Amino acid sequence: MSKPKVTIVGSLNMDLVVTAERHPKIGETLTGEKFTTLCGGKGANQAVAAARLGCDVTFIGRVGNDAFGTEMIESLKSEGVNVDHIEVLDEVESGIAMITVNPLDNTIIVVPGANAHVTKDVIDKHREALLESDVVVTQLEIPMETVDYVAEVCGDNNIELVVNPAPAQKLTDNIINNSTYITPNQIELTQLAEAHPELLKDHIDKFVVTSGSKGCYYTVDAYRVDVPTMKAEVVDTTGAGDCFNGAFVSYIAQGRSLEESCHFANAAASLSVEKFGAQNAMPTTEQVLERMNR
Repeated sequence: MSKPKVTIVGSLNMDLVVTAERHPKIGETLTGEKFTTLCGGKGANQAVAAARLGCDVTFIGRVGNDAFGTEMIESLKSEGVNVDHIEVLDEVESGIAMITVNPLDNTIIVVPGANAHVTKDVIDKHREALLESDVVVTQLEIPMETVDYVAEVCGDNNIELVVNPAPAQKLTDNIINNSTYITPNQIELTQLAEAHPELLKDHIDKFVVTSGSKGCYYTVDAYRVDVPTMKAEVVDTTGAGDCFNGAFVSYIAQGRSLEESCHFANAAASLSVEKFGAQNAMPTTEQVLERMNR
């Protein structure tokens, strides 16, 4: 049986991670516990999750011609992700994310770098990869006009599109209308609802909303369906949402139902928070199924 083909159009960041017992207050200098560099970016994290969960994953994006860029490409390649459509730019640096982690949550500041140069031209150059996909996935760490164009291409060619609206921004009509699913967390959903007062009224059936330890929910025929998650020994929540998205897409691409896909994604995300970091914490299919069977 061939693997489902998933194409990710998104961001690659090097995560610069500091762990501390708590977040510093404004103006406070706090001594941290550990500093680590880890390959990240919402797009790359979701690509690794989908690849470990049995998908044939292709990545479209850009990095800088620097050590971070080289390391991020090699890391994806080692996970079995097709990196032939990642372009290396000489004139800009690779994207980075500054992350502070404490035992309960995390804060993140992203500097886009080369991710801001993932333009419509990049999509045109690598259009065939999109057209060969069972599902296309994108996020909002690349320019909005590029996400809009990806949505247009998917809509014109009847390709399923999953949009993870993070960080939350006002969406275009193309994105809303051509998305098969939109996957915000609870905070992002509130921000989207403020930007689009009619969005949840007109398109509520497209939304799969993650709620951390409460799992996720979606709506069918105006009825909310809650899908609980599983208990986890939380070590680091960084990348949990990306794990959910990668797992969700992996099941959707296999033709599984929305309910099955949400249960599977919840189980995967519950495993991911039990390890430090994002990509290295993504589970395998066997690990997820074992947790579900428990």
